[in-house]
Amino acid sequence: MKLIFALLTGLVFGIGMAFSGMMDPAKVLNFFDVAGSWDPSLAFVMGGALLVTFFGYKLVWRRDAPLFGTRFHVPTGTVIDAKLIGGSALFGIGWGIGGFCPGGAIPALGTGRWEVALFLVAVVGGFYLRRLLSSVAPTAVKP
Repeated sequence: MKLIFALLTGLVFGIGMAFSGMMDPAKVLNFFDVAGSWDPSLAFVMGGALLVTFFGYKLVWRRDAPLFGTRFHVPTGTVIDAKLIGGSALFGIGWGIGGFCPGGAIPALGTGRWEVALFLVAVVGGFYLRRLLSSVAPTAVKP
């Protein structure tokens, strides 16, 4: 049942990405082009997502545990450090250059565009590179 629910959740997310146009990197890049062909529709998509998230969390936190788990897994870190800022900046730069974030690129695989596959290969490569760097120099990059 847990896997079926995960599949349905992913389908809803993918359909939402498709209907909102967020699988089209040109639409995303036009949002960042405020001096040129600016397209503000991404702000409305994000605003809608924030509203759904806000009310969704209000409902979820009323429960003692998730539907398919024994406890909620909530991040406990509160430190804003160079790793967090650097990772956020790298994410934003990649989003601004490619027009994709990993969450939007996964359903975009269904479009058959080679650029999407290349982007996801680079993301997975980045995950493995980070893992490699943390094993070579564990004090430099902590998990």
